[in-house]
Amino acid sequence: MNHPLPILFAPLQGYTDAIYRQAHARFFGGVENYYTPFVRVEHGEIRRKDVRELEPENNRGVSLVPQLIAPDVDRLEQIMTLLTEKGFKDVDINLGCPFPTLAKRHNGAGMLPYPDEVSRLLTVAVEKYPDVRFSVKMRLGWENPEESLALLPLLNSLPLAHIIMHPRLGRQQYKGQTDMDGFTAFYEGCSHPLYYNGDLLTTEDIRNVAARFPRLTGVMIGRGLLANPALAVEYQHGTPLSAQEMKEKVRAMHADVFTRYADQLQGGDLQVLTKMKTFWEYLLPEADRKARKAIHKANKLATYQAAVDNLFGRSI
Repeated sequence: MNHPLPILFAPLQGYTDAIYRQAHARFFGGVENYYTPFVRVEHGEIRRKDVRELEPENNRGVSLVPQLIAPDVDRLEQIMTLLTEKGFKDVDINLGCPFPTLAKRHNGAGMLPYPDEVSRLLTVAVEKYPDVRFSVKMRLGWENPEESLALLPLLNSLPLAHIIMHPRLGRQQYKGQTDMDGFTAFYEGCSHPLYYNGDLLTTEDIRNVAARFPRLTGVMIGRGLLANPALAVEYQHGTPLSAQEMKEKVRAMHADVFTRYADQLQGGDLQVLTKMKTFWEYLLPEADRKARKAIHKANKLATYQAAVDNLFGRSI
């Protein structure tokens, strides 16, 4: 059996915050690096939440890589000033976010049809911050996969640490099929270490991608790890967790996350309840349907806790 590939935990806004990352690392692990949801400038300032999420005391036990998103050099430099002050030596640049409100302003995947803008952004980054190892997380394009192929000469010429490719178009968002032919073309032309990202939900999915693309450096997983937080460690060890061990670990992770949200959030029980429902949005999709529905319908913390206890009392 080939040595298992390193796994990166993809950033998902609203899900993989500092509390979640620390809990996942503590109770499951198997992940080489956790990536932050992108840091961005809003109304001339970096969001305070983004700054707080970067603090070392909020990321104990986590190997953290911050991701930034910027439509121009000025905002990139504003964010990089913060990241270098915090001592980060690895930074990921987002060229993959598909959300229309950001993309229409040439953020994320919305910049891919504009190679001159991509060139200016990435060239300034690597030239102005030579001590930082930059990576790029991207999609095949916004409208068509030729957009990423057109960028390959530029990307190959830059001293990037690696590239993470999600083989969909920006306009697809997260719908439709991944374009494996498009990924193959990029893979064959890319001279940098390359990570695959997209629709990896099982250990078999990871092994299939690794077999199909043997030069991959690793994979990045987001929703697959939110659904099954043991996915990375099960792949790394080559064996699944027992049902009892999985239940115990999820229960412990849930208790940890619940306690820390209750301590941190200032909006009372309703805010904690809303945040905890997000925790369950992807988690354990095969668990008892009625039990999961009761969690999402709960309108009080006591009702929520009873619903969670009921779910853990059943087979998961």
